[in-house]
Amino acid sequence: MIITIITLSVAVLLFASGKVRSDIVALSALLCLMLTGILTPEEALSGFSNPVVVMMVGLFVVGGAILQTGLAKRVSGSIMALAGNNHNILFVLVMIVTSVVGAFVSNTGTIALMLPIVVSLAVKTGMQPGRLLMPLAFASSLGGMLTLIGTPPNLVIQETLVENGYDPLSFFSFTPIGVVCIVVGIAVMMVLARVFLSKVNNDDTMGRHKGKSLSQLVEEYNLSERISRFVISGTSPMCGKTVTDLDVYNRYGLTVMEVRRESSRQPTLLKSVVQKTAGPDTVLNEGDILYISGDRKQAERFAYEQCLDAYESLDDKERNGTLDFYDIGMAEIVIMPASGLVNRRVRESDFRTTYGINIIGIRRNGSYITDDIAHSQLRPGDVLLVHGAWSNIARLDADEDDFVVLGRPLEEAGRVTLDYKAPLAGFILLLMILSMVLDVIPIAPVTAVISAAVLMVIAGCFRGVDDAYKTIHWESIVLIASMMPMSIALNKTGVSEMVSNTLVGSLGNYGPYALLAGVYFTTSLLTLFVSNTATAVLMAPIALVAATQMQLSPYPFLFAVTLGASMCFASPFSTPPNALVMQAGRYSFMDYVKVGLPLQVIIGVVMLVLLPLLFPF
Repeated sequence: MIITIITLSVAVLLFASGKVRSDIVALSALLCLMLTGILTPEEALSGFSNPVVVMMVGLFVVGGAILQTGLAKRVSGSIMALAGNNHNILFVLVMIVTSVVGAFVSNTGTIALMLPIVVSLAVKTGMQPGRLLMPLAFASSLGGMLTLIGTPPNLVIQETLVENGYDPLSFFSFTPIGVVCIVVGIAVMMVLARVFLSKVNNDDTMGRHKGKSLSQLVEEYNLSERISRFVISGTSPMCGKTVTDLDVYNRYGLTVMEVRRESSRQPTLLKSVVQKTAGPDTVLNEGDILYISGDRKQAERFAYEQCLDAYESLDDKERNGTLDFYDIGMAEIVIMPASGLVNRRVRESDFRTTYGINIIGIRRNGSYITDDIAHSQLRPGDVLLVHGAWSNIARLDADEDDFVVLGRPLEEAGRVTLDYKAPLAGFILLLMILSMVLDVIPIAPVTAVISAAVLMVIAGCFRGVDDAYKTIHWESIVLIASMMPMSIALNKTGVSEMVSNTLVGSLGNYGPYALLAGVYFTTSLLTLFVSNTATAVLMAPIALVAATQMQLSPYPFLFAVTLGASMCFASPFSTPPNALVMQAGRYSFMDYVKVGLPLQVIIGVVMLVLLPLLFPF
């Protein structure tokens, strides 16, 4: 018992100090308990096979797909339309929406749905994500108190009541309590988040990076006015010909930048998009979409003579843009003084042949060259705007003697959303939620989540499998997997039973309110180190026995158990939502203590007054 207490105490102190990574602290504590024989290797490693931990891995992938496909942007845009530019209204809306979702979906599933949406909202509105992500996690737990299925501890006390011959709770028996929790939670969090979370995430959390964004490049080089898009009709003489055969540059002064093939011009569930940089040997077919760079009048003459149709899609009206950067992007490169390209003309540089990349602009001494680029002579220090596949742009970094790539192309590619996959990602997400809420598909929640994650990858919601793996926050996974076996250690050594019986037994002599307070705060204390479900399982029978011994109704005391187990905000590892947002929000252990502990205490005080009114002693 002593070793367990010392180990957990040291771990808590290290968590609080923030000087050691939280996952390393958790692993070290787990190793200590295993080496001292308190936990067997099987018990110590049980957290890594726990369905909740496995589900968290899958949810990270699902959330990443929601971001990558731009689905989060679309949903966040709807919320922004309601909130306008008012950050306070946005804050309240995020917590209300999350709470309502959390009433019917597990708090972990709620975070999977809302996390990418809230990150997108934060970026759009200029807020630090850390200002919203912890309130998001807390709101998912607050919403769980609205219904019987909102959180596992609710089901635990329901089972305890039924097993002991009491009337079962209805689906909405929790609703009045949940509504009060949400109202109090929003009011308190608006103050605490402003005080303690306003400075969180200042260090590169908004995606600031070296180099210019794609939208900045489009604006800087005035590409919107120089790029035209046309669709090859069935009557066009271009069908079956190569780009070289057309000799577009010599005839019209234009450059064919890209050839795109779409299965549908409108957003549909199975829409696919194939992008190719226009090379000399690229064969053109009916329905191909051509991206042409150059003078608009010449582009229109080219389209008329070649029987091309103007291209416009519904996505254009949403994005108000002329360029899409799914598999093809742009970047700037600087010509080095010793480069073999110096004093050579662009058309002699063989960029397209060597790298599969087009040069579509030159920045020189503050001026921009976008006309007759092919005949422009390259000089040392010239900044070239190149257009091509992201992988080809990344290859340019290997030729450091000739030029230097500005920015980080692969990181920029990761920020580009695959918008045409948004309907498919939304459909997969809906299937996952329905299978978890309505049991439409007779499978376990963890199976539903893993299935959704795999489907996201197979369906092409990521550029590759590696991108899917990159969405997993391994620090959070290791943290919660390492802390889960701590409940086994507490139970095996008798710490949990000792603490519970001592506190509850001693406070019972001071009346029902003191006993109610003891049940709530004891449960709150235990849930800092034990999962909320395990805490509820441990405390529910103790609370029931204590109430019956004093000849009191067990209902308020069991509600105090589920509230104490569910309102676990003061630690990042007390509940999966807290762990899920920890890395994304760049929070420390003390951030949870500063914000979560006051909220946990305030809700407890309010419930001590409310519970006897709703469920008399």
